[in-house]
Amino acid sequence: MSADRGYPEDPPFLGSGVEWVDSVMAGLNLEQRISQMIMVAAYSRQGDVNVKQLERLVSKEGIGGLIFFQGNPVKQANLSNRLQSLADVPLLIAMDAENGLGMRLDSCVTYPPQMILGALGGDAAIYRMGRDMARQMKRLGVHMNLAPVADVNNNPLNPVIHTRSFGSDPSGVSKKVVALVRGMQDQHILVAAKHFPGHGDTETDSHHALPRIDHAPVHLDSVELRPFREAIKAGITGIMSGHLEVPAMEADPGRASSMSASIIRGVLRDKLEFRGLVVTDALNMRSLSALPADGSRALEAVKAGNDILLMPSNVPAAVTAIKRALKRGEIREATINASCRRILEAKYWAGAHH
Repeated sequence: MSADRGYPEDPPFLGSGVEWVDSVMAGLNLEQRISQMIMVAAYSRQGDVNVKQLERLVSKEGIGGLIFFQGNPVKQANLSNRLQSLADVPLLIAMDAENGLGMRLDSCVTYPPQMILGALGGDAAIYRMGRDMARQMKRLGVHMNLAPVADVNNNPLNPVIHTRSFGSDPSGVSKKVVALVRGMQDQHILVAAKHFPGHGDTETDSHHALPRIDHAPVHLDSVELRPFREAIKAGITGIMSGHLEVPAMEADPGRASSMSASIIRGVLRDKLEFRGLVVTDALNMRSLSALPADGSRALEAVKAGNDILLMPSNVPAAVTAIKRALKRGEIREATINASCRRILEAKYWAGAHH
């Protein structure tokens, strides 16, 4: 459907590589399909112990993806190639590079923060920036950028978003989010706009505690949700669920939005009609301290409707918790299959199968 008519445009990876996806799905048992949903952190600067851990997670646990952080581009490419050679199913390689590879890697390009770009009169330069960032990622074997920040920075006391946002005007933020997304996706780089349903109006850093958003539904709809809605209309491939308490959307006190079926399934999937990848924010963050890091966070994230489980503290425990929930009937096998298929289609579209 056309975004110009106001309807959501399907993410471009949907339906990609049907024969390849069907073949891979047929060769995976249920546990392996669960493992495809796991994405762990990788660092090209760390030593042999870290590399051995990653090799085990890829070859023994069958994880689906890696997110690279600080390091060197040549070392990262070499490590990425090494780990890809050990994977039965090609790994989805991601980075959190909001303003370019230089945010994470030495000797790489760093672009201005989003707030500076938000002051530009037009969006053409932002599109070109997204295109160039994507081309640089392709050269490194990266398939996904966990960006852009789609939060509206409407609280000057916000300790974590501030200059990472395009600004305080929902309309302007929306247009620039869409421009950056299109620039990256036109080069077949997957993205994940964050932090749904909106981390802009908080005074708490979700890395350390659970922020609370107390706005009424009408305000959330017109401000916080607007950039995400416009990105969905434009066919965005992924959205990151934030760790936020939003009472107007989730009645259970203290339940993070990333763990909320009311928010992920009810708002993001049903109301906004998003059909792409839903990626959790990191599951090892302190904002989720109400849940033990023994697999419970990963389980609740799957129940809520997330596809990719980012950085669980204990991968075997996460997989085991999800398997047990399946046996108890708390999760349907069809849910796992749908997430696994979306991930595989995204991998094919981004070129991971080559």
